[in-house]
Amino acid sequence: MTSGKGASRGPSLWENMRLRFIVCFLGVFVCYFYYGILQETITRGDYSHGDLKEKFRFARTLVFIQCIINALFARILIQFFEGPKPDFTRSWLYGLCSLSYVGAMVSSNSALQYVNYPTQVLGKSCKPIPVMILGVTILRKRYPMAKYLCVILILVSLTLDGLTGVAQDHMRSRFQTSANHMMLNINLWSTVLLGLAVLWTGEVWEFLSFTERYPSILYNILLFGLTSALGQTFIFMTVVYFGPLTCSIVTTTRKFFTILGSVLLFGNQMSDMQWVGTILVFLGLGLDAKFGKGPKKTTH
Repeated sequence: MTSGKGASRGPSLWENMRLRFIVCFLGVFVCYFYYGILQETITRGDYSHGDLKEKFRFARTLVFIQCIINALFARILIQFFEGPKPDFTRSWLYGLCSLSYVGAMVSSNSALQYVNYPTQVLGKSCKPIPVMILGVTILRKRYPMAKYLCVILILVSLTLDGLTGVAQDHMRSRFQTSANHMMLNINLWSTVLLGLAVLWTGEVWEFLSFTERYPSILYNILLFGLTSALGQTFIFMTVVYFGPLTCSIVTTTRKFFTILGSVLLFGNQMSDMQWVGTILVFLGLGLDAKFGKGPKKTTH
């Protein structure tokens, strides 16, 4: 039995699960909405230098920078908010998770070389594959194989996202991994993997030459990394507190508004079939989230 001031103090406001969910949802929504705008600005921007016209094609380097900023941000959060809290999660599990995590992000960014942002987001959000295939019909005729490559990239990204979720769920249930430790270690492993990749392929040197010609892109990349880090903090909080399934529903919901933002801000055109597909996909996801899961059995 306890006495004194500690006994009279009730639960903190943060322990209210409904409030916690609202904070996580709004954090994911706001950060990743701006993240999507920056991602499209960077990957599909108009880059010209004299008579030279170029496209951004450095998906691995972009994700590499993103992972560095994410890891630094998580390290700061641990230093100031968690202190020397031990982490018992196995290193190999972080490494395995980072493989699928990196593959999913690189595939998503690479797909933007062939399709506009709404098409990529719709593809990442949908379960029915025919809807995704119909969603890439607006590709330019000069890329006859682009729609098939895009579908493959998005399928790879979806599969790897699923594997990442499984690994994160295992960390959460088996080791009670904290959100910040999960974010830090996955991004550290990802930084190592991508660092080796961009050095091996020489992509990093081409990227540096590209930034010399277009230095203004560095500002957008920095903001991109910061919004990613802050948004990922809320993502991992959602995973730890509510599980990967709830996190998936939250991120998919915000993608609908990301599509609308991309159409309004960047003038991306969507066909009637794409709008129908978009509505069906998100309606289906909403119904599945509400009615598709049976009640959990309570164990004693």
